[in-house]
Amino acid sequence: MIQTKQLLEDCLGGHRLSNEEGLHLLKATGREIFSICCAADELREERVGDVVTYVKNQNIHITNICKNLCGFCAFGRRKGDPDAFFDGPDRIRQKVKLALSRDITEICLLSGVHPDYTMESYAEIIQTVHDSAPGIDIHTASPDEVAYIAKRSGISTREALERLREAGLGTLQGTAAEILVDDVRKVICPTKVDTNTWVSIIKEAHRIGIRSTSTIMYGSAETAADRITHLGILRDIQDETGGFTELVPLSYLHQNTSLYERGLAPAGATGREDLLMIAVSRLFLDNFDHIQVPWGKFGIKLTQIALASGGDDLGGTMFSDDVSVEAGGSEAGYLDPKTMERIATDIGRRLVQRTTKYSIL
Repeated sequence: MIQTKQLLEDCLGGHRLSNEEGLHLLKATGREIFSICCAADELREERVGDVVTYVKNQNIHITNICKNLCGFCAFGRRKGDPDAFFDGPDRIRQKVKLALSRDITEICLLSGVHPDYTMESYAEIIQTVHDSAPGIDIHTASPDEVAYIAKRSGISTREALERLREAGLGTLQGTAAEILVDDVRKVICPTKVDTNTWVSIIKEAHRIGIRSTSTIMYGSAETAADRITHLGILRDIQDETGGFTELVPLSYLHQNTSLYERGLAPAGATGREDLLMIAVSRLFLDNFDHIQVPWGKFGIKLTQIALASGGDDLGGTMFSDDVSVEAGGSEAGYLDPKTMERIATDIGRRLVQRTTKYSIL
């Protein structure tokens, strides 16, 4: 039988958790929750010190028209829906101009995967942003999007990645991962790439020098074992490539999503699950420096506790997060660095601004 106290001592001593051990921690209840959070916070301090980081970024939503229409998403629309939108170059430039007025260092391009998108479409969008904001990191394009535009344009995924970089891509989004277990993907995102394709494209990006985030979306139709399987895949990739900048755990927001309305998912993760996802990710992902706390999905108070449970990064200012807002994330949108500083200093930490790749500004 696994003893939590001994396991945490071993982990802090350098032991790499097995999937079975990680699952044991992820399923903890009672006072053990706090023991795990304390151990994760100790490891966080050893790894990155007393800082809490954030990036000044701006989310720009290009379109909500999407080929996928995943059951966990309330943002996507079909072509012809009355509230569907698609921004052209002039509108994109207007949004970039607004972003630059806010002294940002990163623009995060978010959108549905428009069924008409091709390689040229993506390159034009990124080039438009790059020309309007040279020197700003353009963070965009998930492996699912790369696979789709490569197939539609009759080119390899490697060529697609290289052309995106030539257009101005800075870092790749490690989104569309959701849960990297195909039986779960068939329920929550059946039209997205399978696990092997996602892994292949992420590795391909890393090998040619394009770094990426990594994500996990939990709290929908997966089990705790599926979450650990997912983390294990990310850890293996990081062992091989070292290309992930951080883990971004994304707690499923259930309101207004068909997955929940059809009874295929619960009402999201509980607070216990949220804290343990942060803490166990810190302990399990021994080759990751940074674990981000998704304030737009947690809310500010739980975010602060998560920072004391292994988290070290607050992500970005964002200024808008329509994807979370549409799914009921009432606190998702903009987080003022003054608020970030308040919750950081309140737990004895220092807030510092970073770049997308974690250079301190």
